[in-house]
Amino acid sequence: MTPSNSTTPKGSASTNHLQANGTPQHHHPNHRYPHDHHFGHHDHSHDSIARVDGEEDDEHTHTSQRSPWLRAMMMGALDGLLSVASVMLGVGGGSGDLRAMRLAGLAAWIAGALSMFLGEYASVAAQRDAEKADIEKEREMQGTPETRAHELEELTLIYVNRGLCYDTARQVAEQLTEVDVIRAHARDELGIDMDDLSNPLQAAVVSAIACTIGACVPLLAGAFIADSDTRVLAVVGATAAGCLAFGVTASALGGAGVMRGGLRVLVGGCLSMGVTYGVGKAFGATVV
Repeated sequence: MTPSNSTTPKGSASTNHLQANGTPQHHHPNHRYPHDHHFGHHDHSHDSIARVDGEEDDEHTHTSQRSPWLRAMMMGALDGLLSVASVMLGVGGGSGDLRAMRLAGLAAWIAGALSMFLGEYASVAAQRDAEKADIEKEREMQGTPETRAHELEELTLIYVNRGLCYDTARQVAEQLTEVDVIRAHARDELGIDMDDLSNPLQAAVVSAIACTIGACVPLLAGAFIADSDTRVLAVVGATAAGCLAFGVTASALGGAGVMRGGLRVLVGGCLSMGVTYGVGKAFGATVV
């Protein structure tokens, strides 16, 4: 349904003159934004509607879509790598006993993996519950004609704020409402993809596995070296290499600068190891 742009009778000289110059004198009474007429002859309105519908260009990959699983993977890997290495170095700084250092590393690995699993599951489950609650609230808002009208106007203004003129935004909102009103509000008002809700079990498993992989680096590097000084150097070297590798991998998958990401993680990891080793040295065998 396209509202008329002028109250002048069709076919009059005044109407023809206005149409030829592309400058309508009257606006639809529903226009609430004085700047809307600047978008009235926008040649890319179909592109705008396509963007609202969420269509993606198959010719390129959106690296930001990887952020949920990439975040869980990197958090788990770095947690396992640095927590196990730091605990081993803390014990190694206070005591050169191989058995104590190995036991501390194993305990840190198991505790870290379980902590990552439970923490990630609880966090993502809470996020999923919030998403479902928001979707259910949108469903309830379709219960009466008054609330449906309010929600339609709200959806229209969302598209207006994205750059569409009011009339075009209204048409888009009405068409999407006819297709699936809940899905339209979930996506464009709440930013929730109903086909891809948060998966707490997946995030928890990924985090725990990544934590285990990270923990294996310092454990394998130092668990079988008898000399304490050599063992400490092996753990530090392996952990530093792991930090650099994980940082570079995460930056590459995220489409960011690989060296910057790698160095950022490397500096943080070295700082963590240095602090815990210093604590072990300062307090001696009482750390164990």
